Amino acid sequence: MADTSDTRTPAQIEADIRRRRETLAETLDEIGVRVHPKTIVGDAKAKVAANVDHTLGRAYVQVNRVVSDVKAQFVDEEGAPRLERVVPVALVLVGVVGLLAFGTRRRKG
Repeated sequence: MADTSDTRTPAQIEADIRRRRETLAETLDEIGVRVHPKTIVGDAKAKVAANVDHTLGRAYVQVNRVVSDVKAQFVDEEGAPRLERVVPVALVLVGVVGLLAFGTRRRKG
């Protein structure tokens, strides 16, 4: 059998009960805040924002890497343009723009 003898005084027991009630009241208040719809919505928004920030950060790094790779194709280490690569690309772009312009003029006429 369990020992049921308590050596505490009634004042000590009342003080323990009072402390326990205060602790329980704090816990219930905290639970009430956590399950409040505004808190739940706020937490969800914070998680979404964190995920978006993380995704945008990763996308920024990827885009920056691609831009650096493309730049490396058209610029040498000193920052001067590589004409052997720039000129053909420029000619192709002028040709494509010319074809688009010519194609839109033909349709109107």
